[in-house]
Amino acid sequence: MGGRADKGIIIMTGTFTSDARKEAVRDGVPAIELVDGQKLVGMLENLELGLTPVKAFRITRAFFEDFKEPS
Repeated sequence: MGGRADKGIIIMTGTFTSDARKEAVRDGVPAIELVDGQKLVGMLENLELGLTPVKAFRITRAFFEDFKEPS
């Protein structure tokens, strides 16, 4: 990247090693933004990119106990 760009970005679905994270912010070189799988999912969620939000419900079974027919 030297001399060709002000900043770089590397995207992967896994995680970056600690050495990779250190290299990305090393003094004297253009910054490199690392986007791992977890950050990528967060970005897609925030932008709703390729996603459709859905509302989900959890059944509270105790509420319905009073309506059961006696056995």
